[in-house]
Amino acid sequence: MARRVLVASRNAKKLGELRRILAEAGVEGLEIIGLDEVPPYEEAPETGATFQENALAKARDGAAATGLACVADDSGIAVDALNGMPGVLSARWSGRHGDDPANNDLLLGQLADVPDERRGARFVSACALVADGREIVEIGEWPGRIARKPSGTGGFGYDPLFVPDGDTISAAELTPAEKDAASHRGRALRALLPALSALAQ
Repeated sequence: MARRVLVASRNAKKLGELRRILAEAGVEGLEIIGLDEVPPYEEAPETGATFQENALAKARDGAAATGLACVADDSGIAVDALNGMPGVLSARWSGRHGDDPANNDLLLGQLADVPDERRGARFVSACALVADGREIVEIGEWPGRIARKPSGTGGFGYDPLFVPDGDTISAAELTPAEKDAASHRGRALRALLPALSALAQ
């Protein structure tokens, strides 16, 4: 029987990403479920100063509340011209949590006078796994730059503004497979694969 692993998220795209990465690596014996599939529990606010702290807090909460192995990620975008902000505040940069259009509009406004050569940025993801008394956190980074206007309808968050290094199209214009292969979360999740594989034994 497959071992259930909770992903501390209600974002179907994040669940799909982990399922695809496990399948691609040939990891079997794990059933990936999201927060909508377990009884509600109190989730601590994201007050950490780093992506690592927030990811680990979410994974600890999920594991403690459900007794399941739990994977959680905290991710965002770090913009060079803004000294690494929005960073951990990415999802609520405009003041409302998860308002992607408002967050994108605010970021574009803040960078309006910044020349192309200084629009460097990177997506950062910390993925934490809490299981069987062990805690593991892996970091993935995806370097690129902020475009002048959004393009593409795939992805979420700042994807329409982010052009990965070596690309001419935004992250929102990549296929799911292309994004998995390159993205910050994909890199962090792949770094967790040895630990996830061990859970399936």
